[in-house]
Amino acid sequence: MEAIGDLPDYFTRDSELLIPFEVASFSIVLHALWSIGSRWKRKAKNPEDELASSATNNLEFKTRLDHHIRCLGGRTIFGFMAARLACTFALFNLSAVTLWQCKVHSGQLNWRFISNCHEIYMTIVFLYTAVLAVISLTSTVWSHSASRHINVALLSAFGVYAYRDLWPLATYTQNPVDIAEGGILWAKIIILTITAIVIPLFIPRRYVPIDPKNPMPVPNPEQTASWFARATYMYIDAIILLGYKVPHLRHDQLPPLSDDDYSRYRTSRAFQYIDPLRNDKRQNIFFGLMTYFRRDYVVMALTIPVSSLCSFATPTAINKILSYLETGGANATIRPWFWIALLLIGPLLQSTFVHWFMFIGSRARVRVEGLLTQLAFEHSLRIRLKAETSSESAARGHGRDNDAPARTAASIASTSTQGRVSEGGSLKGKTKVDTTPLDKKHSADSKNQIGKLNNFVTTDLANIVGGIDFLNFVIQIPLQITLSMIFLYQVLGWSAIVGLVTTIIFIPVPGYIGKKVKDIQAIKMKWTDARVQTISEAVNVLRMIKLFGWEKMMSQRVQERRDEELQWLWKMMACPTKIIISLCQKLIAMTGIKTAKQCNGTIRAIIPMLTTLFTFIAYTAVMKQELNASKIFSSMAVFNILGTQFQRISWRVTLVIQAKVSIDRWNDFLYHTELLDSFSDLKGQPTDSPQIEEGNPIDTDLTGFRDATFVWSVEDEGGSLAPSSRQFKLHIDGELLFRRNCVNLIIGPTGSGKTSMLMALLGEMHYIPSNPDSWFNLPRNGGVAYATQESWVQNASIRDNILFGAPYDEERYRNVIRQCALETDLELFEAGDKTESTHNYDTTQRWPKELSQARVTLARAIYSQAKIILLDDILAALDVHTSIWIVNKCLRGDLVKGRTILLVTHNVALAAPIADFIVSIGLDGGVQTQGTDVRLALEHDPVLASEIEQGEEITEVPEDIPRPLKKIPDADAGKLVDAEETVEGRVTWRSMQLFLDALGGDHPVLFFTSWILIVSTSQWVATLQTWFLGFWGSQYETHVPSEVHLSFYLTVLCSIVIFRIFISSITDIYYNLRVLKTTRSIHVQLMDSIFGTTLRWLDETPTARIIARCTQDIRSVDGPIPQTFSEAVQESLTVLTKLCAIVLFTPIFVLPGIVVAILGVFMGNFNARSPLLGHFSAAIHGLVSIRAYGAQEAFKDESLRRIDHYSRAARTSWNLNRWIGLRIDFLGAAFTALLASYLVYFRSISAANSGFSLIQALGFCTYLFYLIRTFNDLENLTDIFSLERIRGYIDIEHEPQPTQSGKPPAAWPTSGDLRVEDLSAQYSQSGPRVLHDLSFHIKSGERIGVVGRTGSGKSSLTLALLRCILTDGTVYYDGIATDSINLDALRSSITIIPQTPELLSATLRQNLDPLEQNDDATLNDALRAAGLFSLHQDSGQARVTLDTKIAGGGSNFSVGERQIIALARAIVRGSKLLILDEATSAIDYETDTLIQETLRQQVDSNVTVITVAHRLQTIMDTDKIMVLDKGRIVEFDSPILLLQKENGRFKALVEDSADKAALYAVAEGV
Repeated sequence: MEAIGDLPDYFTRDSELLIPFEVASFSIVLHALWSIGSRWKRKAKNPEDELASSATNNLEFKTRLDHHIRCLGGRTIFGFMAARLACTFALFNLSAVTLWQCKVHSGQLNWRFISNCHEIYMTIVFLYTAVLAVISLTSTVWSHSASRHINVALLSAFGVYAYRDLWPLATYTQNPVDIAEGGILWAKIIILTITAIVIPLFIPRRYVPIDPKNPMPVPNPEQTASWFARATYMYIDAIILLGYKVPHLRHDQLPPLSDDDYSRYRTSRAFQYIDPLRNDKRQNIFFGLMTYFRRDYVVMALTIPVSSLCSFATPTAINKILSYLETGGANATIRPWFWIALLLIGPLLQSTFVHWFMFIGSRARVRVEGLLTQLAFEHSLRIRLKAETSSESAARGHGRDNDAPARTAASIASTSTQGRVSEGGSLKGKTKVDTTPLDKKHSADSKNQIGKLNNFVTTDLANIVGGIDFLNFVIQIPLQITLSMIFLYQVLGWSAIVGLVTTIIFIPVPGYIGKKVKDIQAIKMKWTDARVQTISEAVNVLRMIKLFGWEKMMSQRVQERRDEELQWLWKMMACPTKIIISLCQKLIAMTGIKTAKQCNGTIRAIIPMLTTLFTFIAYTAVMKQELNASKIFSSMAVFNILGTQFQRISWRVTLVIQAKVSIDRWNDFLYHTELLDSFSDLKGQPTDSPQIEEGNPIDTDLTGFRDATFVWSVEDEGGSLAPSSRQFKLHIDGELLFRRNCVNLIIGPTGSGKTSMLMALLGEMHYIPSNPDSWFNLPRNGGVAYATQESWVQNASIRDNILFGAPYDEERYRNVIRQCALETDLELFEAGDKTESTHNYDTTQRWPKELSQARVTLARAIYSQAKIILLDDILAALDVHTSIWIVNKCLRGDLVKGRTILLVTHNVALAAPIADFIVSIGLDGGVQTQGTDVRLALEHDPVLASEIEQGEEITEVPEDIPRPLKKIPDADAGKLVDAEETVEGRVTWRSMQLFLDALGGDHPVLFFTSWILIVSTSQWVATLQTWFLGFWGSQYETHVPSEVHLSFYLTVLCSIVIFRIFISSITDIYYNLRVLKTTRSIHVQLMDSIFGTTLRWLDETPTARIIARCTQDIRSVDGPIPQTFSEAVQESLTVLTKLCAIVLFTPIFVLPGIVVAILGVFMGNFNARSPLLGHFSAAIHGLVSIRAYGAQEAFKDESLRRIDHYSRAARTSWNLNRWIGLRIDFLGAAFTALLASYLVYFRSISAANSGFSLIQALGFCTYLFYLIRTFNDLENLTDIFSLERIRGYIDIEHEPQPTQSGKPPAAWPTSGDLRVEDLSAQYSQSGPRVLHDLSFHIKSGERIGVVGRTGSGKSSLTLALLRCILTDGTVYYDGIATDSINLDALRSSITIIPQTPELLSATLRQNLDPLEQNDDATLNDALRAAGLFSLHQDSGQARVTLDTKIAGGGSNFSVGERQIIALARAIVRGSKLLILDEATSAIDYETDTLIQETLRQQVDSNVTVITVAHRLQTIMDTDKIMVLDKGRIVEFDSPILLLQKENGRFKALVEDSADKAALYAVAEGV
């Protein structure tokens, strides 16, 4: 170093050395302040911590050292800290040496020396960092803070040396400032690089658990990864390697969730912002999510400017490199290797920040999915369930809420006009029908609440998370456009303003299209709701549809909804836009761009092309400037950035709008869905009446009501409905108290509101107090159990359904099984009580749904420890022997002693003897009588008196010897439900073929050839445009400007641009038309497959999965799959085109290009995903039961567990995308930098051709990444696996398809003659036979009764006659073997009324006559004959009409009313063979008698009637009675002959009846 004389210029040479000193000084101040704060906190130190510290000090040195190292984070972290300590001391020593040299040369040590030799400041800084390094290594308290301050101080020092001594190496004009230090300088820089860059980047992070008392046993690698590993995603290298070794990664092989990713932790923190019950502000859910994720979005917002600035490194480098080539290096100040390095480093930094943005966004995406799924689930536990009809139809129809809505989750109440009845409703005549076509009325706006709820957690949630990175739209796009215009202005002068003006002109276009898309999207989603609702209802009643032969009719109904949805989908693709058409007319004199997506596609081509074109025209023709390669290709790189932003606008607008629409729907669900009263108070919903809390009686242990009224909806409270409307109210005048510790009986006619009373107690109905003293109360401190009339079970084993989360007590469990008469049923299963059951289908071949699930539901209630048990008509579905057993052994058993039982039943004769208190309800919903004697009720209700006289039976049955439960030979023996299909490895070619065949249509070769040719032409035209611009610019290198014919080049350029627009438009239109036909074709195949499948397959497949295939997976076929496939093809052709263009001028790069492509494909090879919907769907169907048992928390916990299961796979999947993307970006940057080095140093070609090659290389690398990611999506990610699942549901077992030879004669059947020969049946090929060699002959017109205990084969016989199960033998119906005719012909000629009535969501007219073959008079006669009108003859309410709207599943009618409607439907069908399978089980005796009389008088004499019943009165007057036992006929003869048979089975049943004399009289015809 030179001797220091006078004071040097402080600001020209060494002032930057003060920067690290100032940073260190500021650090010292911060440390001092933090030390003071820490000292104050330590005064309140926990004594336990002091004891622990003392105990640690007493340990041996080695043990203390190990403990200290563990506290610092482990040996690896300790090693890095030790290395940093050594480096800081080395820096201090080197700086001290430099300082000593400075002192030697100056020859003095005074203030002047300090002022002139600024190295002393660096020495102080290095000493300070050395001290901090010692502290970080020795103190666990200060370690983390000291490390941060070291990094900041050393990084500032490194920056100073980089500026002073490294930057000059990249220039031609400067030298390193401190070069005089010699080797010491480079040693300092190397050590600084290690300490300031390498160690901070590579030192692992210490794991800090969210809950110190409950740390994770194995932390997620992401939590302990170094910053470099996090930035490059190296922490998942292990899972990448494992993924290549196995075809399919198991869930337990994935990295564990971070403890801050667990859903329980997230919901506890986030629900205060998004849950309407915990957020008093009632703010939009969007703002709630933004508040919770504010830190994530701040970081994401900060990464955008950095990545945006880095994106301009490439255009800058291209400009400088081409300028160097144009001038041969003349006047260059910066060496070309620097710009080549910038081509490598700039894109790498950009990619790092972009992927960090995407990493945070994907993490937020997974968390939002989990949060909103849990929020939807928890909110659904608060909503009021009621029958749902469309606003228009409900206004005309059956507006009465009754028993049914509370028993099923058929719908979700909302604050719409559901359930309202028109004021002009009439008691007489036919209500006028609104015949306005559905598409014109947009009646898809009906509140299809079930479809909506499914859509909330599928389609809407996908839309919301799709718009989660909206910051790209809000910040990045405007910023990139601004930076692009600044760059262009620097290169092209004010002509860039022309490009800006062009851009501004087009700015309103995406907004206009976006508005159109938003409007269309909202309507399209309504039709999607309607389709989902229709499919949900169809799937839920699919057994009934198949039994009636209505598959074709329902398929057409679903397809009508689908066609309407597709029309709006096409309008989303094809929204008329006059602006674009006008523009195209002016530019290319053609029209035909008529769709939103096509317009957006055209915009993507038009905007950057026109911006480029007009800018160059202004620059050359107006400004009279010369174009050259450096200007053209650097500008084109920026124009590409500009074009990318407009591409983002076009699809980001759609994503943001779809997210906005879905968020609005979520807000409507959260804030405008009617809640139970208990939650309405919490939520603060305004109500018209004072909210008197449940439980105001003096004695809170009372169960009952006082002066209370209940309705099914808050809307019904206002009284705006007409007095004649059928709005239902349950009203209790005075006081009604149920007795404790005994059986309380609730009786009344069908539809009187018996179930509503239970629902009112449970809080499921809206409470309207009549006066200030009104109250109702259901004590819950001892627990409440509830057995529903329409049974609900979970997707679990029978045992788990009975336990319902309670601990297993073997003795109690065995007693419950015995008392609930389940022993015999369980013996039918190979797996016993381990047999699976689900909420949506029959559990087994020989266990009819209600006969099994009803008793499982009862067993669940009895097994529970609840002090209060609510039983809703549990005897309705049981035969007489089973009913007597339940009453005597269960309701009189030891397990119910000391428990309060509220029993709703029609079987008054059987239940009255065990009742200590009886409540009678009238048809008006009011309490008629209450007391201890049933005679009080009989005096006020002749119907009940008639029931007692006709149906009284003894309740004594012999004791059965208890039998042990069957041992389970195999843990999987009872597995009925097939495991959810999991695709291992990649999607199969057969699944892709499903899409490709549909896309190709009837002429696949012609379509794919023409489409690929059009796309290829478009790509080559785009390449030609780039080359021509370079060719134009090169003319100025060899010609003077006056010799360059500007008009020629502008004309050719304009022609190329116009032709490119034309090709782009044609491509969009052509492909989108085929996409619509494709998605329609796949939907038709899927629905036909489901409607054509077997009952056994339906038994094995949960409804939730079927609905998911028809909703989630079809949504993927509608959009993501065809879009991804199109992108894959176009990107493949683009990559191939650009590689060919590169090789054209640099042939040697064909090999590197192929290598880069192969490496990219190799790295882009992984998949992971997990489903979530099943638990949600199953729970929704049992909301009332879940709430009654108070099991909400258990179901919430299960939902959280499943969310964690999904999140674990989803987080890994998204991180893998980041891993792949970053490495492919590196390959692309390296390829471009390598090409630039070759062009600069090894090959001499023109600047224009070099620029063309570089631009093509950039495009090649960019599209290679897009291509690899697209192919990865196409093969591995969620949407494409939808094809695999759809293919799996198309390739299922099907029933025989109709054939021409299977059509019966036109007049068939002319009689109901039925002859059966050697009929055997089984439910599956491997299952046991349920019917054994049955042979019998039933003459036309005979009425046959079928009896037998549970499991005897009664229902199996009805299914066998309809060929619903596998059969052997021959059945002749009207002389024709049924196995020789088509199934639809057979089933449409036989009418079966199943035990569980099922109705369609339509008008009553459409339910009675879906094929519209009868007039209204015939339909009304059938309703009257079936007894529906007689149910309301004594009430003051309006009767139902043919225009009454029936909600999904018939949920706005009671079960009894539904069975009556099913009987009326059977009368209308007029089949020659009528089968009643326990069809009157839920109807009171008077109505049952009326129906039987109707069947005798109204049905034609040549109609054969087969009645399966457990009421002897129902079948005593039949011509013959068939007695079945274990699938065999044990007796079959006339009733009188069977009664004469000694020791006969049927005679024993009659002899056990108290009114056997009456039964004998009926049989004898007296």
